[in-house]
Amino acid sequence: MTNRVVLASSNHGKLCELQEALAGSDWRLTPQGDMGVTDAIEDKLTFVENALTKARHAAKMTGLPAIADDSGLVVPALSGAPGIFSARFSGRGDAGNNAKLLDTMSALTASDRDAHYFCVLVFLLSSDDPAPIIAEGRWQGRIALTAAGAGGFGYDPIFEVADLGCTAAQLSPEAKRELSHRGQAVTQLCEALGRSR
Repeated sequence: MTNRVVLASSNHGKLCELQEALAGSDWRLTPQGDMGVTDAIEDKLTFVENALTKARHAAKMTGLPAIADDSGLVVPALSGAPGIFSARFSGRGDAGNNAKLLDTMSALTASDRDAHYFCVLVFLLSSDDPAPIIAEGRWQGRIALTAAGAGGFGYDPIFEVADLGCTAAQLSPEAKRELSHRGQAVTQLCEALGRSR
């Protein structure tokens, strides 16, 4: 029997990635937008709280189990910024976010350029599920001096992957899925749902 689950996002990339990871399982994802569900208000202070808020909203509006993620880039030298505000750091999309971050970090030394992507995935059976499955992934790297690469999205052109000497935007999609924060969280989630990736 196939179990339907709502993805608390209308992001096609997230849908494809999660659907691929769940292939062969009994779970089938439907993006919330296909069910007339609007985005939840993300007004919490942590990735975990925002992911829970989105999952509970989608589950409540549809009556279905829900999966949500919240993710972003964390720079310790900037007290964790852009953090939960990663997608709206500059208010001018990916290119604006990258430019603002590079400008903000222009005076920092090489040792202060460490950063990591962080992702939380939440699975709820219902909007009032008291025991959600929470999976997370952390992808260590550093902020480059200049952008490089045409792949990926977000901060990928300025995120240097630890030990690889390239940015996330220079990786193949397959390599990125294997290494990334979201890839790690997806693996954990799938294992928790009773199947390995």
